[in-house]
Amino acid sequence: MRPEVRRGLIALLLAAAVIAAWSGRDALTPAALAGALERLGTFAPLLFILLYALGTVLFLPGIALTLAGGILFGPVWGTLYNLTGATLGATLAFLLARHLAGDWVRRRSGPRLRRLIEGVEAEGWRFVAFTRLVPLFPFNLLNYALGLTRIPLGQYVLASALCMFPGAIAYTWLGYAGSEAAAGSEGWVQKLLLALALLAAAGFLPRLVRRLRGARNDSD
Repeated sequence: MRPEVRRGLIALLLAAAVIAAWSGRDALTPAALAGALERLGTFAPLLFILLYALGTVLFLPGIALTLAGGILFGPVWGTLYNLTGATLGATLAFLLARHLAGDWVRRRSGPRLRRLIEGVEAEGWRFVAFTRLVPLFPFNLLNYALGLTRIPLGQYVLASALCMFPGAIAYTWLGYAGSEAAAGSEGWVQKLLLALALLAAAGFLPRLVRRLRGARNDSD
């Protein structure tokens, strides 16, 4: 089978899977996910990570998965599993885009798109870090878009994992605190307040990054 035909078939299968997953996204609630995974016992962490990675590839909302991770595994292990699943999914989407369409886009792109891609490639890991901290683009779509560039895979994975860490902590803790509040556990008010503080800190990061980039550009 010719490589172009193989890549086309893979792209069609991927598109069909995305449509199927997206049509059933309403059933993907944090409580439903946590309930289903809880019954899996010792295999729950591994299956959760795989589900998170697959959900990222198929454009499912990551917030539901992240909250479910906090509900099911608590703030520490939940953050680790959420971050691992998100990084794995982002890497798979990046590689799929690079394998399926990277060369094609590069051959067909006009001068304006080529300049844009070259500008992103010149920034490299700094662009990846910036877009992870500052949510200018949808997370799932950004993974595929970055796969169309020549940013080295190692830089992409490391910058993604490090810069998604603050958000993973905040939203995992939110899921954990929400489950503690629903159960009426001791100290649930303090846990919920801490969740709000973490969300506020994560929300402040984009402003801080913009200021730092602005200061660097001014100094240049």
